[in-house]
Amino acid sequence: MPLLVLPILAALHAQGAAAQTVATGQTASGAFYRIEVPDGWQAEDGLALWNHGFSLDPIVPVTDMGPLASVQLAQGYAVAASSYSLSGWALFQTAQDSRELVEAFEAQFGVPDQVLITGASLGGIVTAQAIEQGDLGNVVGALPFCGAMAGSRLWDGALDLRLLYDFVCGGVLGASIPGGADGLPFPLDPGYDEVDMGLAVEICAGVLTPFPTSGQQARLAQILSVTGIPESFLLTDMGFATFALHDLVFDPAKLAGGMAMENAGVDYGDAAVNAGIERVVADPVDRLELFDQYTPSGDVGAVKIVSLHTDKDGLVIVENQSEYASVVPESRLTVAIVVEDTPSHCGFNEAELLAGWESLRAWVAGAPQPTATTIQSECETLDGDGTAAGPCRIDPGFVIPDLDGRVRPRGLIFVDGFESGDTAAWAGG
Repeated sequence: MPLLVLPILAALHAQGAAAQTVATGQTASGAFYRIEVPDGWQAEDGLALWNHGFSLDPIVPVTDMGPLASVQLAQGYAVAASSYSLSGWALFQTAQDSRELVEAFEAQFGVPDQVLITGASLGGIVTAQAIEQGDLGNVVGALPFCGAMAGSRLWDGALDLRLLYDFVCGGVLGASIPGGADGLPFPLDPGYDEVDMGLAVEICAGVLTPFPTSGQQARLAQILSVTGIPESFLLTDMGFATFALHDLVFDPAKLAGGMAMENAGVDYGDAAVNAGIERVVADPVDRLELFDQYTPSGDVGAVKIVSLHTDKDGLVIVENQSEYASVVPESRLTVAIVVEDTPSHCGFNEAELLAGWESLRAWVAGAPQPTATTIQSECETLDGDGTAAGPCRIDPGFVIPDLDGRVRPRGLIFVDGFESGDTAAWAGG
């Protein structure tokens, strides 16, 4: 059941180069990999890695090499991608998965002079982790887009939505979702699945009917007011806050039943919600484990990063970018925001995505650090000369809201026996 799936982007105009060699296999950790290498590749041509988005589906061989793969191959890069060895919030293993992917490449094709990393959605935070923890050799640049760049803090938002739904809808006949703060039975349990969840949300909030009742409208308005979720994303986000949250908590390879999220002391800006919502307290050790798996520290070294987002993303909210920018040095990170008419997740067009990639490549090659203005200009050039289709919607003046407005902050604690630089963890105040 994929919950975070990058929309299919039309093939970018790579003018024709195809991979001459394809290598596939499986690493010691169980991740599948796929490597595509253009004919005549040399170490100086470099390696581009692709990190895919979130899915709860079983791990299968890699077919998705990313929306930029044809361009990268035409430019001479080898391209490699991993399935990851875990589904869901795979950050518990992805640093190792990234290392093993590069090791598999090096064993078969040699050590690349430079590595560039791209990733979307969950793949964005996997990219951030690979930069900081992957030990992948000479990583020179990265292009995360629509990335979950705030990392583990986003799970507090998932818990908030799940408990808010219980408060607003739990008393409506047929609208309750079993499990509460402890999550649901596994999604594969035939006794409860995404269809059942969708029906419950529809009964409560009338998100699918053209003629919702006044009660449904009022409940929907309260949920959207507190969370800021676009109405068109409520079912998707409830799926994440139900099945993905359960997977995180109960998967033996992740939290193994530990509770790492909490909302004790959180002010939701609504007196009735504050008074009635269930309050959950995390285990500090579990909370630290989730923080470590993974929240960016900003220790990116000399890596140059261009990060793209759409402003109305209803699943991986644009506020992720303000959180990432708060820890990464300004001289190492350029953020560009696409302003869209209709909320989407990863709803970039060809020209916008290619402009991000070309701006990153130029920066790595010695050009000045790009800005949102120069990326928009590059996009307009690509659209204007027919290289890639626009329109170009990057707004250089867009002010990214602070994440605290969408995911209410929890206080900071430190766990005894650990250094503060390693163990600052989000916990309830």
